[in-house]
Amino acid sequence: MSPPSEPEFDALLAFAHALADAAGVVILPHFRSNLPVDHKGGSTFDPVTAADREAEAAMRLAIAKAYPEHGIIGEEEGSSRADADYCWVLDPIDGTRAFILGQPLWGTLIGLLHRGRPVLGLMHQPFTGERFFSGEREAFFRHRGKERPMRTRGQRALPEAFLACTTPDMFESGEERQRFEALSGRVRLSRFGGDCYNYCLLALGEIDLVVEAGLKPFDILPLIPIIERAGGVVTGWDGGDARGGGRILAAGNAELHRAAVELLSG
Repeated sequence: MSPPSEPEFDALLAFAHALADAAGVVILPHFRSNLPVDHKGGSTFDPVTAADREAEAAMRLAIAKAYPEHGIIGEEEGSSRADADYCWVLDPIDGTRAFILGQPLWGTLIGLLHRGRPVLGLMHQPFTGERFFSGEREAFFRHRGKERPMRTRGQRALPEAFLACTTPDMFESGEERQRFEALSGRVRLSRFGGDCYNYCLLALGEIDLVVEAGLKPFDILPLIPIIERAGGVVTGWDGGDARGGGRILAAGNAELHRAAVELLSG
């Protein structure tokens, strides 16, 4: 099966927008409502709420009705037919820690794979009404009824770069932290916090580098088309494939990416 044609891509993108709308309707009543929080388990607090579960369930139901032959990879309910030619990737609330703190630095991630290759990505923040998504050849930002193409800030070199990372707790080993600090010590500004927002702000031209570790595939797959079609680069720390998650580097341009890989790869 060949990649989606333009009319087919437009239909799939319209459906991704509908999924985001459906998820937002479920999530918003829970935000800043002091809802109960469960711990998924493990030594590190891994929160999940009814908003996460209900939003993914709503999106899965919509996919099953519209595209029963498609697969699904979701954070909360796992994988179903993940080897299908088309497979949706769902993270209903990327940034659940921010969500339970009432901070609006979270978003719904929706991606589509075609034979394992990310072909479509969308991030929706229903509280602020912002939406970041990939077209067939460009990436777009939509807010308050206006839509415009996104481009990364491609001219920055390492000493002028702005770097973002969700939390230093991501770096489980001393080696990871040392490599991160080798890079963060060379840039103009580093900030923590943000989750999926950071990657979208990179595509929007506000951030130059995002460096993280310990990501799952559903954390990054929907963001890859958004970053790449805005002119950015997203890989592992060693410059390899980012689709499996783990240690992730996103950069606004190829020169900046090369400089960061040199420091992060050790």
